[in-house]
Amino acid sequence: MKIFTVGSKSFVTSFQLAGVPGLISETPQKALNEITRLTDDPDVGLILVSDDITESINDELTSLRAQKSTLVFALPAAGSEKTEVDYRVMLKKILGV
Repeated sequence: MKIFTVGSKSFVTSFQLAGVPGLISETPQKALNEITRLTDDPDVGLILVSDDITESINDELTSLRAQKSTLVFALPAAGSEKTEVDYRVMLKKILGV
């Protein structure tokens, strides 16, 4: 199972430092196109997306989640108003490690 990230440069780079590949998408529509393409790949099991991009494409992502077996999970983006995020800890929780 492969894991990918989709989001801003800082979001993707944070995960790349932990060994998780990613695709930089600065606009929601580009992100949706990348996510759709990744969900078509049977080897991809989890896609982590920065929540600042998902806000405007939530309906499309919900529809995609219902149709595909790939998990698409939104995480707080770097600099988010949400509390400090340790992506490594969050990734371990998602994967059950």
